[in-house]
Amino acid sequence: MKKINYGVDAPKIIINSFLIAIILFGIVIIFPVVKIGRSNIHFFLFGIISGVAFLLNGLMMLLYARIGKFRHRDRMLKLINWTGYEMVLDVGTGLGLLMNGAAKLLKSGKSIGIDIWNKEDLSKNSSDKTMLNAKMEGVAGKIEIKDENILKTNFQDCYFDVVLSNLCLHNINDKEGRKKACREIHRILKHNGTAIISDFKHCKEYKTEFQKSGMAAEIIGTYYFDTFPPLTIIRAVKK
Repeated sequence: MKKINYGVDAPKIIINSFLIAIILFGIVIIFPVVKIGRSNIHFFLFGIISGVAFLLNGLMMLLYARIGKFRHRDRMLKLINWTGYEMVLDVGTGLGLLMNGAAKLLKSGKSIGIDIWNKEDLSKNSSDKTMLNAKMEGVAGKIEIKDENILKTNFQDCYFDVVLSNLCLHNINDKEGRKKACREIHRILKHNGTAIISDFKHCKEYKTEFQKSGMAAEIIGTYYFDTFPPLTIIRAVKK
């Protein structure tokens, strides 16, 4: 039987971390001391420390993918006072973790997930697998999946009660693009609607841009013990 699979975040970074650790440990074993001219360079300590650092980086990212992101999903969802009738948007839904989590809290509302389906950001990332997860979670009737880019969506103004996003906006490489994404989130939120944005960098930038749009924004966290890289949450309410 197929199992629900929400993928591994940044799989190439995890694989590269493990490979670099193995290479460093191998070099330490084969060449613990390197002789250059009359000098002996002791590579052992540097190689061990560096190898352990890369190994831990890979392990921590894998642990977050398997356990931490489910706890963080629940943490984000608890920041909303749910009625069950909300229209929800999950920006960068990936395999639907936040979208499906929100859908389980809805009665007659709808949870919509948008993405551009970049497999470098999440393993096995595709809309078909996202829909399969929704069916296995029993929320297929409460969700909708769309190929949309948060830089410019087709949603009308003031459409959503809640906008969620985790580890997405930092993938927009330029600062102006990230600002544009924040402005788009503001545009599609209803008055008194709430955005819950989680990321590991640019969080103060997001907060500032939301405030410039007239939203009441605050930073919650950073969470060092069950997310990796450590994630910060921004909660912004449209006035």
